[in-house]
Amino acid sequence: MTIDIQRRHWLTAATAGASLAALGPLARAAHATAPVAAVPKVVPPAQLRIGFQKSAVNLVIVKESRALEQRFPDTRVSWLEFPAGPQQLEALSAGSLDVAFTGDTPPVFAQAAGKDLRYVGVEPPKPDSSAILLPQGSTLKTLADLKGKRVALQKGSSAHFLIVSGLRKGGLTFADIQPVYLTPADARAAFERGSIDAWGIWDPYYAATELAIRPRVLATGRGLSSNNSFYFTPRAFAEQHGDTIAALFAELSRADRLVQENRKEAAQRIADFSGLSLATVHLFLSRRPPSPVRPVTSEAIAEQQRVADAFHGLGLIPRPVRPAEIVWQPTPAQLAIARA
Repeated sequence: MTIDIQRRHWLTAATAGASLAALGPLARAAHATAPVAAVPKVVPPAQLRIGFQKSAVNLVIVKESRALEQRFPDTRVSWLEFPAGPQQLEALSAGSLDVAFTGDTPPVFAQAAGKDLRYVGVEPPKPDSSAILLPQGSTLKTLADLKGKRVALQKGSSAHFLIVSGLRKGGLTFADIQPVYLTPADARAAFERGSIDAWGIWDPYYAATELAIRPRVLATGRGLSSNNSFYFTPRAFAEQHGDTIAALFAELSRADRLVQENRKEAAQRIADFSGLSLATVHLFLSRRPPSPVRPVTSEAIAEQQRVADAFHGLGLIPRPVRPAEIVWQPTPAQLAIARA
């Protein structure tokens, strides 16, 4: 790969060589892109505020490699960490974020609440990266056994749909359990205290809990929830800065390739950034398939409609929604940028 011409203008050749030599292969590769002449020029906004959570592997790698800061040296790039998706979409709707990364359920609740957002990108499904956990000594054996039990989850998160889908498979509805709405950190504490009977959660919290206290896994997302991951922007941002979105996707997909090709270094970087143990990072990466970022597919939106219909059918959102109505459609030129 060659170094991007824009970056050569930003750094002198000597400085670039010295800087990249000091970095590992993951970071060096993150600074390599297709020749700039192959794609349209991107004019980014003056600031770019990106929300992420610990499960956002591609975003974490892009952040740690400073790929966006080097691609857009005149843009003030800000990174804001959140415990889960619902909090990100609240910040997005409040005008505090330009880009958010969440699972499948937060946008359904946001759309039902009238939030003005757009689906702009998707990663492949990760059904093995979420689970319904039980304390090690639990006597529960099947999903049907959750009836009447205290089940912890982050309201409006991907775990919410995992629980809804699991209950349906067990012949139950959401009204058959006692939901306990907690953030992942608070749910982990309640789980260890024995204050809850089950917990719906996703990686890396799932992996960290597995290694720390050896819970029983009642069910994973396989057969219950595709567990798609989506990228969002406000509608106005998607309309005005589609080229920037496409450039972000190029960097994110490059980061994903680096995770696949340099797993050891990627895991160490994620562990260093997140404070998670290296064993936890390796475990949750082992459940994560290759995850390039692409424009939202019809298959992903069909799955989102299934999620939305399930929540509306249970009366958990106030009105029916059609996710297909709020999907960003990139131009051919923007697709070329995203593929670069």
